[in-house]
Amino acid sequence: MAGADLRGSRVRVCPSATGVCEGLGVAQHKTQIVAYVRVSSIDQNLDRQLEAVGEVDRVFKEKISGGARTDRTALADCIGYVRDGDTVRVASMDRLARSLGDLREIVDEITAKGASVEFVKEQQTYSRDTDDAIGRFMLNLLGAFAEFERTLIRERQREGIRIAKAAGKYKGRSRKLTDDQITEARRLISTGVPKTTVARGLGIDRTTLYRMLASSLSSRPTDASGPAEAEA
Repeated sequence: MAGADLRGSRVRVCPSATGVCEGLGVAQHKTQIVAYVRVSSIDQNLDRQLEAVGEVDRVFKEKISGGARTDRTALADCIGYVRDGDTVRVASMDRLARSLGDLREIVDEITAKGASVEFVKEQQTYSRDTDDAIGRFMLNLLGAFAEFERTLIRERQREGIRIAKAAGKYKGRSRKLTDDQITEARRLISTGVPKTTVARGLGIDRTTLYRMLASSLSSRPTDASGPAEAEA
């Protein structure tokens, strides 16, 4: 169904994992405004982008950490879906592409189908009819600026981490425990060893231990006959 031209009522969502769209429609062509939104982590929130693009006929959501085009299935679904006269609305250029070359290529693919691309933040719209020298110049200029801005943000993040490390405040990501370590931690706690002592032995803090124990407990089948954990 990823390539099906299902045109119908507002609003439907196409998650990137399957490309299958929620909602039913009729096989009738009408111009539509579709949105493409992207974050680089499943933990990040799409709300700001969804607010920026406003009311649309369909939303293609991408949550992916990799930068390869082949991994961006929601983008492929979006490009495959649009028809002549449609508009692809994106919150900003850096949400559609990660580099200037990538941006030009994606815009060309969309406009070649007769659809237009609208960037909300940059207040720019590109289509096959407006593919002139000035339009191409603005795309290159704003795309290059977006790429530079991303680079600058990464530089600031690295500098902030460097300063925090120098001050002894940066600890990096919380260490994860293996299943065997969690099992052993439960065994020790059940014998009366304080959780603070167990956490120290595993090289993590008490809060992290609590979180990992709770997470592993919620992900395994309930066993009413299992031993209760001893409190520290």
